[in-house]
Amino acid sequence: MSDEAIDHLGQPVDCASCAHRAMRDAGHCKPLHACVNDRYARRIDRFFDWNPALANQYLTHPHFEVRAIAAKSADIFRLPALLEDLDETVRWNALRRLPYRYLERFRADPHREVRIRVASRLRIEDLAPMMRDQDYYVRLIVARRAPPAVLPLMIGDPEIAVRCTVAGRIGEAWLMRMAADPEAAVRLEIARRLTPTQLIWMRDDPDWRVRHEVATRIDRDRAETMLDDPDPLVREAAAARLAPPDLNEECGR
Repeated sequence: MSDEAIDHLGQPVDCASCAHRAMRDAGHCKPLHACVNDRYARRIDRFFDWNPALANQYLTHPHFEVRAIAAKSADIFRLPALLEDLDETVRWNALRRLPYRYLERFRADPHREVRIRVASRLRIEDLAPMMRDQDYYVRLIVARRAPPAVLPLMIGDPEIAVRCTVAGRIGEAWLMRMAADPEAAVRLEIARRLTPTQLIWMRDDPDWRVRHEVATRIDRDRAETMLDDPDPLVREAAAARLAPPDLNEECGR
């Protein structure tokens, strides 16, 4: 952080002409530490920590950082007006303090950062409209939080990370459907969830990592079919699966 007091227009902060000069003399603000005219958010934040009653006066300040930070302390009935602010930080700082009903309106906010935060706070039953959000990270949050029963709606998501998350949470009845996903990372996540018996259907997967997972966990009486796999690590895993159990290890000796 700078050791100069500069305002949001790049000009030196002038305490002599500040409306809060008397507050400085009384110790309620301090240059380079707690100042509403400084361009640094930490200094602005500290100013309102010391003087929360002044927040209402700064909700229309030209510097977005001032408006956003003032929204944390302003009277709540003044916050709805900030939901139309051009800056996403201001909108979110107002939204996070308002009643829950306001959140639903912002599922379609033009800025991804607002939608990400909305998706993180919405009730689970209100997430469905965000499953088709244009931003992959919004959809990823939805995939992490949505009930497994609605995740089949996301198995065709264009983003690999989203589909991997879906694969890890979707109901068992849909696992075999996702076993044909075009991306190996998704199929590997599915293989980790299938039963040893079900894994037989993935023993010829084109990716060695998936086949290795299969060979490690497939039913012992079917592991022999993987001994001629083209990958040596897969063959080794299949051979280990076929090896007789160590009785000493089973008895904990």
